[in-house]
Amino acid sequence: MDLSLSVEQQSFRDLARAFLDREAVPHRAQWDRDESIDLAIVPKLAELGFFGLTIPEEYGGVGGDYLTYFLAMEELGRADSALRGLVSVSTGLVGKSILGFGTEEQKQRWLPRIAAAEILGCFGLTEPDTGSDAGHLTSRAHRDGDDWVINGQKLFITNGTWAQVALIFARTGGEGPKGVSAFLVPTDSPGFEAREVTGKLGLRGQATAELFLSDVRVPADALLGAEGQGFRIAMTTLDKGRVSVAAGCVGIVQGCLEASVDYATQRTQFGRPIAGFQLVQDLIADISLDADAARLLVWRCADLIDRGEPFGTAASKAKLYASEAAVRSASKAIQVHGGVGYVDEYPVAKYLRDAQVMTLYEGTSQIQKLLIGRAETGISAFV
Repeated sequence: MDLSLSVEQQSFRDLARAFLDREAVPHRAQWDRDESIDLAIVPKLAELGFFGLTIPEEYGGVGGDYLTYFLAMEELGRADSALRGLVSVSTGLVGKSILGFGTEEQKQRWLPRIAAAEILGCFGLTEPDTGSDAGHLTSRAHRDGDDWVINGQKLFITNGTWAQVALIFARTGGEGPKGVSAFLVPTDSPGFEAREVTGKLGLRGQATAELFLSDVRVPADALLGAEGQGFRIAMTTLDKGRVSVAAGCVGIVQGCLEASVDYATQRTQFGRPIAGFQLVQDLIADISLDADAARLLVWRCADLIDRGEPFGTAASKAKLYASEAAVRSASKAIQVHGGVGYVDEYPVAKYLRDAQVMTLYEGTSQIQKLLIGRAETGISAFV
């Protein structure tokens, strides 16, 4: 579906797809088995501009609009969602937080290296006891002379064992969202420890970590934004992050469609390709419909962002629909493939395993429904 794509956007998507088909798709099953992407692909992704999209050239990025960025996320999701998470967390969650709220010195210090993938970032918000209720996180930071001293624990942190800088959210004031601040913390700081989380259902090639901060000391200029602004920074950044997740889910659905069509047109039963059977076409038609519907919701968000319009509710709708569509489509794709869909020789089992977590992180499906409901009624169902 090429509606509204410029020549430049189409060219970038074609380039991204060709690169990922060559450098990622042949290796994704092994990366899953190894529970680690080969990080040699990171500088190659950076050379093509994946890490610099929407970051201004003055800070080492390649600029570009959000539709191009979400096209990149779609292609990464189609190839391997673990790659999508690696790029979007470092560039989208960490890089764009610095771009939106950082001082000029912070932008000059961090953004060129993030855009070049010389360093990776991780987003330290979720804690063992505060997932959806991020406004009541318990990590704390207190002022000690010219420094901040941070103590706390974070869980399910993408890039956590790979990152060189962590955006850590910690409480500097009273209870509730207004007491939270954000800090840029080098991961080689004394007292900072990252432990990898293994044995995941999906995104097995992606580094997921538990972070421990014990009297981690950072200078005053590590504070991102104003004191007490951390929750706002996190929520503002996550609005765009949700669209990135949605775009990656579009990639999963598109991958399921392509794999199903390819298999169904080649596999024969009862003397003809199974693509000729009505119930197989029913499954494929559902996947195709979900691909187009989810993609249009993502593209609407891109248009709103690029025009400077509010997009929070649209982001919730895109994330909710696309993530649930990814699970539906992957399940149907396995049905098209029959027994072989249940093993990793074919990509559809991996699509299903990767899709399930998309309904959970950066705001569960249930949280997205509450956000949409609040927008429609004007009444909050949050406690």
